Amino acid sequence: MTDRSPEVDPHSGVETTGHEWDGIKELNNPLPRWWRFIFWGTVVFSIVYWVLMPAWPALPGMQGHTRGVWEQSDRVDVATTVSAARAERSALGSQLMARDAADILKDHELSQLALSLGESAFGDNCATCHGAGGRGAKGYPQLADDVWLWGGSLSDIEYTIRNGIRNGAAEARFSEMPAFGRDGFLPQDQISDLVEYVTALSRRSADPAAVARAAPVFQQQCSSCHGVTGLGDRTKGAPNLTDADWLYGGDRATIRRTIFGPRNGVMPAWSSRFDDATIRALAVYVHSLGGGE
Repeated sequence: MTDRSPEVDPHSGVETTGHEWDGIKELNNPLPRWWRFIFWGTVVFSIVYWVLMPAWPALPGMQGHTRGVWEQSDRVDVATTVSAARAERSALGSQLMARDAADILKDHELSQLALSLGESAFGDNCATCHGAGGRGAKGYPQLADDVWLWGGSLSDIEYTIRNGIRNGAAEARFSEMPAFGRDGFLPQDQISDLVEYVTALSRRSADPAAVARAAPVFQQQCSSCHGVTGLGDRTKGAPNLTDADWLYGGDRATIRRTIFGPRNGVMPAWSSRFDDATIRALAVYVHSLGGGE
């Protein structure tokens, strides 16, 4: 009859489990007492948690889940927090709409509240195009300077945010530069001359002969919007051509591209997404970026 009693390690006097790896035998030591305390502690904690808190999904035929003695619910907590935030925002909105936009800037506390709300809305919705802090990008106006196509007063900014630009809405701001090259209004040689003329308007070196040839063409084709001297017209959304600020770029290739076939970018009407208070707060925030008038 074979002896099946456990082997005892001669060095420690502890029985082995019979497992051996590379000559190393596993000892059958009991689990440490601290480890067992932690294990049974977690078991007790779990049972208490199941009793107090929602924990188990519903059994077949039951609705929802076990509620727990405390009936705690993160969903209810979130709904309560959101409701309180909406109430606070509604109160702020009432204050903002009760005051004229320009008067908000004179009230330090109210203007700070508007800036806080406006900054949050701007970061979530406007910074994607206009950049953090309104620094702008190619094709997206910089909002931190003092160059405005439609005006930089609080009321002008609020109107633009509310109704947008060239989005098809009845109240949207609208301007459209003709595609002088694409639609065949001007030949290529006159477009080349106009590129030199516009370059000269912004006080950069240009071909004098081309500038002279383009002068009557500019007056005939461009001055009705950009003005006789190229200073632009805010009532039409026509940019000033004499400064160093360009929406798409001021190099000759870009100017030619604009004259040949302009982009005529679009801005959405935010009135369909924001309430009046948020739009006003956004206007205050954009005005505060540094370029407001």
